[in-house]
Amino acid sequence: MERRKTGTYERTTVAGEEVAAFVPASLPPCDPPLLLDDEAREQLQEATAALARLELAGEMVPSLDWFLYAFVRKEAVVSSQIEGTQATLVDLLTYEADESAGPPSADVEEVCNYLEALAYARGQLADPRGLPLSMRLLNEAHRRLIQGARGADRSPGEARRSQNWIGGTRPGLAAFVPPPPHPLDDLISGFEKYLHSDDDLPPLVRAGLLHAQFETIHPYLDGNGRIGRLLIALLLEQWGLLTKPLLYLSLFFKRHRHEYYRRLGAVRTEGDWEGWSKFFLEGVSTVAAEAVASARELFALVAEDRKRVLGHAGASVAVLRLFELLPRNPLLSVSTVMKQLSVSKPTAGRAVEALEKAGILVETTGKRRDRSWSYQSYLDRLRVGTELEGPPES
Repeated sequence: MERRKTGTYERTTVAGEEVAAFVPASLPPCDPPLLLDDEAREQLQEATAALARLELAGEMVPSLDWFLYAFVRKEAVVSSQIEGTQATLVDLLTYEADESAGPPSADVEEVCNYLEALAYARGQLADPRGLPLSMRLLNEAHRRLIQGARGADRSPGEARRSQNWIGGTRPGLAAFVPPPPHPLDDLISGFEKYLHSDDDLPPLVRAGLLHAQFETIHPYLDGNGRIGRLLIALLLEQWGLLTKPLLYLSLFFKRHRHEYYRRLGAVRTEGDWEGWSKFFLEGVSTVAAEAVASARELFALVAEDRKRVLGHAGASVAVLRLFELLPRNPLLSVSTVMKQLSVSKPTAGRAVEALEKAGILVETTGKRRDRSWSYQSYLDRLRVGTELEGPPES
C-alpha cells in the first residue's frame, strides 16, 4: 500500500530540551483513503452483531438500572487505573456505601469525578436544550473530571497553553510528544468538523478514528485518556449504535495496553489506520461479548439468590426489599440499611441477619461493633478486571 502522509513534526523546546512535536493530518485518512479489506469488513460485521446482542441483552434484563450502575462504575475505575489512579471498585463502592464517613481519598475522588463527567455529558445529550456532542461538551466534562485538589493547576475545561509529553521522565525521553499549543485551535476545529461530517466510513470505524485522533492531539494538560475513552461511549450512544452506555473499551485497552500504544504509534509514524481500525473493532467485539456474558451471569446469580431468600425461614418484607437493593448497594452496614429502607435499627439488623443466615451477605470486618457486610458472590463477579496490577506505566 502507498505510504500515506501522517502529519508533520515541529521542533519545539520543553523544559530546556528540544523535541520533535507531532502535528497530525486531519481526518479522514487520505492519500490513500482508509481501506477496509475483507478481514476488516468481517471484523466490522462481527462487532456490529456483538453490539446488537448487547443491546438486546440490555432490553431483556429485569433491571437495566442496576446493570448500568455496575458497568459505569467498572468503567470509571478501570479508565482511571490506566492513568495510574490506585483505586479499586471495592474502594469506590465502600465510599459510596457510607459517604458520611468523611471525604474520599484522592484516588477515589478521581473515580467519582469520572462518574460525574460521564453523567453530565449524557445528561446534556439527552436534553433537547443541552450541549451537542462537541469540544465544548468535552471541555465541560473535562472540567468535572479533574476538579479538586489534584486538578487545580491543570486548566480544567481548557485546552492547554503549554507543551506536554507522554512517557519518559523528561521531554527528551518521551515516548510521544503531542502538537505544540499554537496549532491546537486548528486541530480541534478539524477534529470537531469530522465529528459532525458525513462520509462513507461506517460509524464504528469513525468512532475509532476520532478516539485515536483525540489521543494524538492530546488537547489537555491532564485527563486526555479518560476523556478520549469517554468519547467512545458517547459516540456509540449519540450515533444510535447503542441506546444506553453499555459498552466501555477501557478494560480491553487495559488488558492490551502495549498493543494499544503500539497501534496508536503506528498511526502516527506509518499512517497505519487500517491496523488501528482492526484492533479497535476487535475490542468492540470482545467487550460486547463479555458484557453480554457478564449480564447473564449476574442476573442468573441474583435470580438464584432471590429463590434462596424467598425460601428462607427469616424472609420478610424488609428482607426482600433489602435483597432487591443489593446489586446497587453490594456493601452495607446496619446504619446504611436504616437509611435505604427507612426502618428502625432493630428491623435493619434483623434484615441483615436474615440475609447473612441465608448465605447472601458476608460479614467483612470481623468486629463486634461497626460491622459491615458485602454481597460477596455478586461483588466477586463484578470486580473482575478492576484489580490493581502493580505500579502504573508512565
